[in-house]
Amino acid sequence: MTSLRTDATEPTAGKPRTDRVPHRWRNLATMTGVTVIDNGEGSVTTALFPTIAAALRLDSGALGLLSALGRLVAIPFGPFWVWLANRTSRRAALVISTSVGGVLALLSGFSQNFGQLVVLQTLQAGCVVGISPISNAVIADTFPDKNRGRATGYFYGITSLLGSFIAPVLGQLSGIPDGWRWGWWLIGGILILVGLLILVLFKEPKVGGADDELAGAGDLGLPKLRWQDALRLFRIPSFSLMLVSRLLSGHLLIGVFGVQFLVTERGFTNAVAAVVLLPFGIGYFLGTVGGGLTVSALDRLVPERGRIAYLQAAQVIFALVAFFGTQFDYASIGTYAIFWALMGAAQGLNPGVNRPIVMSVVLPELRAQAFVIFLAIFETIGWAAFSYLAGSLAGVIGIQSVFWWLLVVLMLINAAVITALYWVYPRDRARVRTELLHRREGAVGPDLR
Repeated sequence: MTSLRTDATEPTAGKPRTDRVPHRWRNLATMTGVTVIDNGEGSVTTALFPTIAAALRLDSGALGLLSALGRLVAIPFGPFWVWLANRTSRRAALVISTSVGGVLALLSGFSQNFGQLVVLQTLQAGCVVGISPISNAVIADTFPDKNRGRATGYFYGITSLLGSFIAPVLGQLSGIPDGWRWGWWLIGGILILVGLLILVLFKEPKVGGADDELAGAGDLGLPKLRWQDALRLFRIPSFSLMLVSRLLSGHLLIGVFGVQFLVTERGFTNAVAAVVLLPFGIGYFLGTVGGGLTVSALDRLVPERGRIAYLQAAQVIFALVAFFGTQFDYASIGTYAIFWALMGAAQGLNPGVNRPIVMSVVLPELRAQAFVIFLAIFETIGWAAFSYLAGSLAGVIGIQSVFWWLLVVLMLINAAVITALYWVYPRDRARVRTELLHRREGAVGPDLR
């Protein structure tokens, strides 16, 4: 395998233009639909947990445990799905994961106790966990660097927007007997249907097919990777810093405990509290789409370091909104809906910049592994730790105090850590570009150069 060169010189002269990758919008739409339903599975737990808790006699600690295990299972299963995609195809891995996940969701609706629910939901989470890293690798192979902010913005924005309609609808199921069971039966059936749609609609892109530096090089015949090769990723300073930042992303907790906070700390009913998930999703959509377009503009105006300033600002903005939205008691659910929309927008600023940052400092053949480490492992560790810690501390200091430390203080610490990217990111990005240009020089004939 070609090694990553240490020459940090930015290649500028004679930069080729990449031809458009076929079926790129169809693939993006397919990946978006898959992820919407994947998130819908989690919405059953977050939107209906108060009802589930009443039926199975659970407390907030059970929500923390359920969320933590559902995330931790990504550590073994995430690499497995990417390994399977490497051995077969990304389409095959996605079809199998969504279909089996759908069956497990159907079975979750028949759970008679918390033990059964934990086992089935943990296994289901393990099935769908490979969707995110595979989807991000597909985006990197389908859109050139200058368009990845916009593509990821559309991907995560539309996913959240559609998902925001699913969550409130599921929340209304709390008003019917065994409504939470119907929620999982509904999601399970749709997951199985989605698996069939992937089989028909998804077209496999070539690894590195959208990188400008490889335009005209044809198939480079990249080798099948071993997981030992992924260890090279930890030698990329920017990637390692992004992993640390992911561990400090306390804002992810609002999606797990937001409804429970409004029910237990503010006195709203489950159905009323679940209403805030819609404005949160709309805000997230506006943040991701608008943020992706902003990143593209910053790339033109402030190359390299514009992405870092944007990412840093996103953490600070979320901390400020979370402070005013969770540390004061408001009488109206409408007020909370406004703050949830603002928190959704602030959280939505992240995918359109942190994913393209990772894509641009990692070689094409290692991107799927990079996103397994970034999303399925490190994000999982952080999310699981926050969920379990919050569930354990909620009964001691209250969810409001938990939110102060994890949604406000920790996010400001995260912003400070990101500062180091100003020095290492431009060099890491230039190394990848230089390496890809050298590969192209060796892959095309003199008459094509």
